Amino acid sequence: MLRKFQSLPFPQIMKTMKFLLIAALLVCAPLAFSQARDAELSKVQSLDSAAKNSDGSLPLMGVADHMYRADVYMSNRQFPAAQAHWKIVLEKYPEDEAIPKALFGMGRSNMWQRNYETAIEWFDKAVKNHIDNEWGQESLNYQGACYVRIGANLDAARTYGMYAAMFPDGKRIESAYMNIIDAYREAGQYANADEWVDKTVAKFKGQTTEINALHARLRMNVYTEDWKAAIGTAETLLSLNRFSRTFAEKYEVVYLKAYALERSGAKDLAARVYSSIPANPKIYHAGLASDRLEGLGENTAARRAQMRSGASRISGQFPVRFKSELLKHSKKRNIDPRFLLAIMKQESSFRPRAKSPAAARGLLQLTYDTALVYKEEAGYSQITANSLYSPAVNIAIGTAYVEKLKNQFSGLYEPIAASYNGGEDNAERWLNRSKPKDRAIFASEVGFGETKKYVSIVMANYRVYSELYDENLNRIQ
Repeated sequence: MLRKFQSLPFPQIMKTMKFLLIAALLVCAPLAFSQARDAELSKVQSLDSAAKNSDGSLPLMGVADHMYRADVYMSNRQFPAAQAHWKIVLEKYPEDEAIPKALFGMGRSNMWQRNYETAIEWFDKAVKNHIDNEWGQESLNYQGACYVRIGANLDAARTYGMYAAMFPDGKRIESAYMNIIDAYREAGQYANADEWVDKTVAKFKGQTTEINALHARLRMNVYTEDWKAAIGTAETLLSLNRFSRTFAEKYEVVYLKAYALERSGAKDLAARVYSSIPANPKIYHAGLASDRLEGLGENTAARRAQMRSGASRISGQFPVRFKSELLKHSKKRNIDPRFLLAIMKQESSFRPRAKSPAAARGLLQLTYDTALVYKEEAGYSQITANSLYSPAVNIAIGTAYVEKLKNQFSGLYEPIAASYNGGEDNAERWLNRSKPKDRAIFASEVGFGETKKYVSIVMANYRVYSELYDENLNRIQ
């Protein structure tokens, strides 16, 4: 191999070496970055611990020091520690230019802790006193999000409407319009929601938000069981055929059209539309379409065989790692270990030292605040954030967390995956607006673009693992 490499022309050797160097950097850079962030957190914790007063309170520092340390804690989801620094800034430096950011930080951290009413109060202070500042504008946007999470949907629509009126070119303008549609829909005001679909389509004609608005209408048509309208909206989306970087996926829309046809009684036509979704195991809706076809009495043997052979061809991309730990904890908690592998593949690519920008750590990418809730149930009395890099600790706590989610969502794996990426309160809300509680209907209702893509990938991974391995993670022959 070395001789073959040495025999290449010099420019090709240099090109190959450049490629290998870039590949090595891509592999090593995330690990180096996460290690630097962990060291930064450790340093700040040590400084605070050494400097605390006899009563445990923090000493007064310069604004920049307080804000820096709050940022470090916030980026590692250590919210009480971040809040302690912001509170000092707010109390001791009330006229400083950092105040708007500190107010936003108090609101956002409380939002992460699901203290939504408290978060609204902090955001409101920023909105009332600093609306001309970026942090005041961000606070207005997140205030609307908090109203949604406590079910105050008309207050949410009003808040997002205020943002849309005040900042027609603001960085959150597209999501403001979309959130108004969803807020009115969740309040049961379907006519208002439909009117805002029209407004959104008109304002963002030719842009991704136009497709997102039409997709919101399709979801609402399905929810209200207006099958004729659902078929029409799906056909409009398919005729536009602009799905890149939108909330809508082509085969999702095809599936929903087929579902609407099935529910309207056109079962033969529905079967043809379901069958148009390729039998590709990496396409989330492919397996679901096969399930619906089987329910319609169609012969799916050839389609199932295609799915199996397709999974076999890509089996090298779906390894079984940490088998003993996975089986030990999944069996105890009645969780399919293939689902855990599907999450692990997407979350960390099986790298124990993986750390995300949101401070999720390890194989199953657990955040420290989540791990603290489930550590004792997993058999650990004390952990640190760095404990989550241990495969044994991560898998034990992760399976305890997934078991809780499985019980919460009655065994439906799509909401579990959505919770993992987008938060369980959001997954609960998306499930509540899914009618019926069908897997594909839920997936279409996932309200964050990143989370929706995540659910599709994880569930497609799960489908492939289920084609390749049994529940004991033995290869199916």
